[in-house]
Amino acid sequence: MCWIALSPPEDQQAAWCWQALQFTPRVALEQGCVLLDVSVSLRLWGGLRALLAQLLRPALLPDCQAWAQAPTARVALALLRLKLGERPRPARVPDGLPLDTLAAAQGALAVLERVGCRDWGSLRALPRAGVARRFGAALLDALDMAYGDRPEAFTWCQLPPVFDQNLELPALADNAPELMWTAQRLLGALQAWLRAGQRGVVALELQWTYDLRRMDGVLLPPTASLPVRTSQATQDMAHIRRLLAEQLERTPLAAPANHLRLRTLQTEVLAGRNASLLPEDQAKGERLHELVERLGARLGADRVLVPRLVADHRPECMQRWVPAHAAGAAAAPTLPADAALQPAWLLREPLPLAMQAGQPVFHGRLQLLARPQRLDGAGWWDLAAPKPASRDYRLAFSEGWGLLWLYQELPRNGQGEPRWFLQGAYA
Repeated sequence: MCWIALSPPEDQQAAWCWQALQFTPRVALEQGCVLLDVSVSLRLWGGLRALLAQLLRPALLPDCQAWAQAPTARVALALLRLKLGERPRPARVPDGLPLDTLAAAQGALAVLERVGCRDWGSLRALPRAGVARRFGAALLDALDMAYGDRPEAFTWCQLPPVFDQNLELPALADNAPELMWTAQRLLGALQAWLRAGQRGVVALELQWTYDLRRMDGVLLPPTASLPVRTSQATQDMAHIRRLLAEQLERTPLAAPANHLRLRTLQTEVLAGRNASLLPEDQAKGERLHELVERLGARLGADRVLVPRLVADHRPECMQRWVPAHAAGAAAAPTLPADAALQPAWLLREPLPLAMQAGQPVFHGRLQLLARPQRLDGAGWWDLAAPKPASRDYRLAFSEGWGLLWLYQELPRNGQGEPRWFLQGAYA
């Protein structure tokens, strides 16, 4: 057996339980300490040293005050108490452990001290029948569990279905950026909760409580909140922290705040990722959706646009620019097979081209390539659509501009002359 005992800060005990659940399902909160039974998971994590290296170095949680490891839970707790009290470790463990490190013996310490019983070994040497009559069977049961003669039973920690934590601010916050110090601690707990449940957060809410109920004669609401959404489920608290910081910079506080609350609004189960040893598969830098979300938080959600495909046969209507926060994760529509040959960049309005010797020109002569592709008709369902027209699309090469995308608008009913327009360009 292999047990690890941790002593985290009192207000971070739940977060450290969630952190420990990443390494073993057998985690308990006992006597203000976090206990882990890692006997069955040591091999999975590469041994005790590798497991401790990952367990004791979380990214956002505060460091635990001390830790200890032993074959049984009660011995690990006893060694942890010695470390916290800065007392030396005895040469013989568990026989040499001081009796005051055994929680079940606290009520009998004075009597046992008078008979010269000061450590676990001395207590174990006393007649069991007499100890049971004088102090009860619970003391002997705890001693047997400490020595591994009886199985130890604990109430194992379980993840709550929703993350919701509230912390008191160390000082009144007069502006929103001052909330980030406490928000950092809440984000650390959120990351531990997400990792233990193998989930990613999609939407969360940061809420603060005002210390005043009235400001300059104006009645204030008791709380205010700031929602944050991401386009993809994530466990990356650095990205969430940047989004919060950007939005808090532009959020005024109506009054000083004294409490901060963080809760999840939407989470999703994260699928496992396949690792790769190839350098080209090692993604570096910021992901595109993270950059878009960060710019949206900084500049305003309606000022950052992303393209969205639309199921439409008209080239100028196949793509629309919408605010990034409203784009959503809708499935891509089915487009015509020849849409892949069209340029990604189209002019806002087709540009009429001049004619020279019966051929279109654009900053010089154009060399027409490939066969024409005909598009006939317009969107009858679209009230804002232009009148029906027939077009022949062609690729053209310009010495100064490269590949261009043109179309020839054919006259209807044989009236008028064909006209040429420039609609797009290839990168």
